[in-house]
Amino acid sequence: MIGKSALLETIAGKNRGLLTTEPQKQAILSAIAQLEDRNPTPRPIEALDLLEGDWRLIYTTSRGILGIDQVPFLKLGQVYQSIRALEAKIYNIAEVYGVPFLEGIVSVAARFTPVSEKRVDVKFERSILGFQRFLNYQTPDHFIHQIESGQKLTAIEFNLDNRDQQGWLDTTYLDRDMRIGRGNEGSVFVLTKG
Repeated sequence: MIGKSALLETIAGKNRGLLTTEPQKQAILSAIAQLEDRNPTPRPIEALDLLEGDWRLIYTTSRGILGIDQVPFLKLGQVYQSIRALEAKIYNIAEVYGVPFLEGIVSVAARFTPVSEKRVDVKFERSILGFQRFLNYQTPDHFIHQIESGQKLTAIEFNLDNRDQQGWLDTTYLDRDMRIGRGNEGSVFVLTKG
């Protein structure tokens, strides 16, 4: 049986999936599946206290996220998925860097609706693109507070009211400091907290 420490060891040095060969990817997916079979939280969507918080992405197969690193002059920094469970909101925040002093943020805000004990439907509502220094970006929590307080941001913002901007997310493993999710596009996400 593979546990959390073995999964973390398998993921180590893979830069969230950017540096993964196909055999390594298969080994990681196998380790993820074995850990999912041992999920200590059978009804993760109801465990609001465990879901709540700023989760840091440590591995994904999402082409959308990993593709940010393919943009010329940009490198993918830390990626967070911040869940505000009581408000039923999710914030995806990717820190990007490349040109000195022009570090950026790519962020998407969404609402979620529970549809089962493991699945939420996600409706993306708003995207924010900007430079960290102009946004006074410090942490995901501080950034979310700025967004929710209605503060005018020096950034490019647009609403995502299109029906295509929705999907679902299954939480397949959840404990105090690790969450594994699977999305509607077949992507896998491994995140840690704390």
